[in-house]
Amino acid sequence: MSKISFHSINKPFASTLRGRVNDYFKTHNIANTGNRRLYIKSAILVSTASALYICLLAVSMPVWLSCLLCILLGINLATIGFNIMHEGGHQSFSQKAWLNRLSAYSLNMLGGTIYFWKQKHNISHHTYTNVDGLDHDIDIKFMRVHADQPRRWFHRFQFVYWFVLYGISYIAWVLFQDFEKYFTGRMGVKADRKTMPLREHVIFWGTKLSYFTIYLLIPVLTVGWLPALAGWLIAGVSCGFCLAVVFQLAHVVEATQFPTADSDSGKIEQEWMVHQLSTTANFSTRNKLVSWLLGGLNFQVEHHLFPRISHVHYPAINKLVKDTCREFNVAYIEHRTMGHAFVSHLRHIYQLGKA
Repeated sequence: MSKISFHSINKPFASTLRGRVNDYFKTHNIANTGNRRLYIKSAILVSTASALYICLLAVSMPVWLSCLLCILLGINLATIGFNIMHEGGHQSFSQKAWLNRLSAYSLNMLGGTIYFWKQKHNISHHTYTNVDGLDHDIDIKFMRVHADQPRRWFHRFQFVYWFVLYGISYIAWVLFQDFEKYFTGRMGVKADRKTMPLREHVIFWGTKLSYFTIYLLIPVLTVGWLPALAGWLIAGVSCGFCLAVVFQLAHVVEATQFPTADSDSGKIEQEWMVHQLSTTANFSTRNKLVSWLLGGLNFQVEHHLFPRISHVHYPAINKLVKDTCREFNVAYIEHRTMGHAFVSHLRHIYQLGKA
């Protein structure tokens, strides 16, 4: 598929907003990357995940408590992805390049591949958000998430089976989708094939070997194959459900758009920043606990407008973005709570399955 570009309209909006955000950091004499609060939170998240892992393998406990701790471990792994890996992948974790690389590679410790993630997320998703064929994050097997996707007979039931797909998404990512990308060289069905450097081949296989060793082999040798397999599934489903839901609430709700390019010019009518605002939604931004756990991804609008800015600054620049949107009459999508956003997502996929 040929690359799509954006019309250079409404430039005063983009230049005004960028200027105000840049002035904020200059006025307060602070870096736009993470700070001590982020580093402390990262240490807490890594420590609690390690403690849960060791406790599950070393301490004898009732089955119900083991299951609960596996659920908490899965959620904990997702929060590491939200707060550490995601920031490092966008080079916003720290001003130090090596620390950004280290935090980005936390994805590989979770079984994923940061090399693939950067191409799929940073390039495809952040540039062409909600554009069919280019944003591979909306190409979800067995799901119809926007009207331009073909409707299959089973989509009428997606309102029922969505939670199964979201739950297995992390396991499918690690055990199937990464291998699909590796052997095809493509980030998505319609993406161009890319050659993978030798270094990344070595890292890929080392990552997968480490994942099987840490999450399956060691538990099997320690607690037996049945408890190990059950714990792996529970933690994996918990992690996958968290990851999938957060993405869906940010981009696949009733108010977000799924623009298409002009067939002749290959251009999308909107300027890039306005496109991001029309395809992205915030939720529960006043809930400090949600913001802490999700690494600010409930401020998804600010993240898409300024992906190189750490989430610790989103609450401050949120007001600047809203004020500029009101001034230029640009729509700003936000749900007051996570529950409101979740209901909107369910209504959206229900209507698309029925239509």
